Amino acid sequence: MSPSQESVFREYETETSQTSKLIRKFKETPFVPIGMGGFAAVIAYGLYKLKHRGNMKMSLHLIHMRVAAQGFAVGALTCGVLYSMFRDYVVKPKE
Repeated sequence: MSPSQESVFREYETETSQTSKLIRKFKETPFVPIGMGGFAAVIAYGLYKLKHRGNMKMSLHLIHMRVAAQGFAVGALTCGVLYSMFRDYVVKPKE
């Protein structure tokens, strides 16, 4: 192995805990976990409201729930892309 590959493997092996990987990913792309959490929250809220939907048909309720969950996830991903573009092109970190 070349020295550059060995250094990559050593760096990877030092960060093997799942918590450190999750924190690193959250710092790199903060809107992805937010989108996943929002998606889960919308689904949980939809399932909670399933009993109290009134005269609404089941299929219509499920369609509304799906659209809301997808909208939240796509909105969070869009915010993440805009944030990374802002960070890369407007702020331009010092190298």
